[in-house]
Amino acid sequence: RGTIMPSFQMNQDMTYEASPIVKKNVFLSMPPENAPLPKYEEIAHLLPSPIWRGRDDVLACYNYAWRTAFANLRPANGEFHFVSNFIDTAFNGYLFMWDSSFIVMFGKYGARAFNFQKTLDNFYSHQHKDGYICRELCEFRASEHFSRHDPSSTGPNILGWSEWEYYSQTGDVTRLEQIFDPLLAYHLWLKEYRTWRDGTYWSTGWGCGMDNMPRFESSYNVAFSHGHMVWIDACIQQVLSAKILIQIADIIGRADDENVSLLKEEVKHLTSVINDKLWHEDDAFYYDLWKNGELNKVKSIGAYWALLADIIPPERLERFVAHLDNENEFKRPCRVPSLSADTPNYSPQGRYWKGSVWAPTNYMVLKGLEKNGYHALAYDIARNCLENVVTVFQNDGTIYENYMPESTSKGAPAKPNFVGWSGLFPISILFEYVFGIHPHAREEKIVWDIRLLEEHGVKNYPLGDLSVDLICAERASADEEPIITALCEKPIEIEVHYGDKVKTVLATVK
Repeated sequence: RGTIMPSFQMNQDMTYEASPIVKKNVFLSMPPENAPLPKYEEIAHLLPSPIWRGRDDVLACYNYAWRTAFANLRPANGEFHFVSNFIDTAFNGYLFMWDSSFIVMFGKYGARAFNFQKTLDNFYSHQHKDGYICRELCEFRASEHFSRHDPSSTGPNILGWSEWEYYSQTGDVTRLEQIFDPLLAYHLWLKEYRTWRDGTYWSTGWGCGMDNMPRFESSYNVAFSHGHMVWIDACIQQVLSAKILIQIADIIGRADDENVSLLKEEVKHLTSVINDKLWHEDDAFYYDLWKNGELNKVKSIGAYWALLADIIPPERLERFVAHLDNENEFKRPCRVPSLSADTPNYSPQGRYWKGSVWAPTNYMVLKGLEKNGYHALAYDIARNCLENVVTVFQNDGTIYENYMPESTSKGAPAKPNFVGWSGLFPISILFEYVFGIHPHAREEKIVWDIRLLEEHGVKNYPLGDLSVDLICAERASADEEPIITALCEKPIEIEVHYGDKVKTVLATVK
């Protein structure tokens, strides 16, 4: 599993060209946190409390996810360069960048009880002087799982997206100011060491997070080789990272930073290359590019980062999205598989990234559909995956690391008790895409896309420093105007969408 470094500081003076941006990284000198870890039984009342009449099964799965998550909290250990208490990946004693970036995306709802976002502080505190951040940090000794130039040593670059989701929920500008420099330095490190000469990006199976996805020419190792390939997901993630850094720079007053201009140039260049060289017009899909100049024709969930990065020309969008609603491709009994069902090597059992359904990639797809206005499809996919996860939970009493694409009731051949990123299913996906509640903390506003007919809502919903109670009464049809009860410390705006109509409600002051 790569070369284990005795310390993240080993040989830095001999082998590194220091980045001046890293010198601004406040996490490198941050003292370790010494606050006690909260116990679930003592803080459960601080968590949001969902309401869904007649769906005690969903609520039981929701509560299980939180209970398991709080059992996975760990204290900061300064001796091992950890500076903040954190939620463990719950996998092998290492903290994973890929997993943690998604775990905190449901953890944001529990910030009153524990600041899950600070889990990512420990990656910033491990940043090397040239900007590199290892993707796996050892929790039981001062070491990292990979040397920095191991092809599988880092990635995927979604830390910025994770921080942006937290900001959308909290409006915390101070955190944006803290994380901008480490994120910028990391982005530029990848630009220096993970690109081909045309500026496109590469990774490996482990480095991209989709360990065994069959996307290579047969002569390459599926887990550890870069395959001399242009990687569609790695390229798009860098576009997304750059766009988020540009947005953060604007908010924190650093839009004139010389590196922002470089980021804008990279966005323009990569977007052009992706659309010119990685798009297959007949298939209406984005693919990896093999070294022989051929597109690999592997329909991977990784292509859908294009929705989130907002790089798809309008005339291509409908055809590209249609694959998600095609029963011969991504619309399987359990949505959405990591490989399309018409792709060679697709496994009905999933077999990890040969077709399994994963919370992180499903969440990415839902966010991308939302950004592009496909709200009805996002609801359909979210409802399907939530119902399947809850059914399996009722049968097996656990939440799994991933799920089989062809089964809606059986447990997967995967790690159980995984919360873990699978907490996204019963928490974030429930709130955001089944209930349809979307926060805009900086504007102190909530957009509520109501599609359920049963009484539903959330009490103690967090919006920045505010706590909001939202309840929609039972309705007879999707077109019936919903009766909304909204309570808050101030009269915030609730923009309610139902059918093809929109109305605005002001929360009643508690």
